[in-house]
Amino acid sequence: MNVRKAAKKAKDYRYVLLVMRHAKTEPQNAKGDFERELLDKGLKQAKRMAKGLKSMGLTPDQIDCSNAVRARQTCARMLKVFGDGPKVDYTKSLYEDGMQSVFDALASCKDKRRTLLVLGHEPTVSMACQWLAGPGSEPDAADLLTLGMPTACVAVFGSSEPFRKWGTHEADLIAVLTPKDFD
Repeated sequence: MNVRKAAKKAKDYRYVLLVMRHAKTEPQNAKGDFERELLDKGLKQAKRMAKGLKSMGLTPDQIDCSNAVRARQTCARMLKVFGDGPKVDYTKSLYEDGMQSVFDALASCKDKRRTLLVLGHEPTVSMACQWLAGPGSEPDAADLLTLGMPTACVAVFGSSEPFRKWGTHEADLIAVLTPKDFD
């Protein structure tokens, strides 16, 4: 699905979830995996995705972000585009607690939040997306998730139900977007 169609379809939903993998990082860091930092390519990816999401009308009200260095750097770069609007929570669980951490982010999101961005790591993000995608999902987008999410990739979901009510296979997967989609 192209970006314009995805933006139009997202407007049909009261609640939109963006699940994102952090941007491109260095392969290793002497201090360990948690400390890995973004490469220049990653900084560019994060900025491109933020500009693209904003152009689609999908600036998040809230961001739940892993507290790993690469995720925090991705978020910081995106906030330069989004501005001060999103409330940001950095959490260790999105780094170390697996798929349940994504569902915990949904369960704790206040109903007044309309667009939530969950920023984490592979394989957690793609697995959670596969569990979220319901029967109303775009088949091609759902197929992409089985391959895992590349860096700076965003899965866009919609539902008329508040995030805290989302269960497995109940949200509509609208699109899976990469920075190249916004070239």
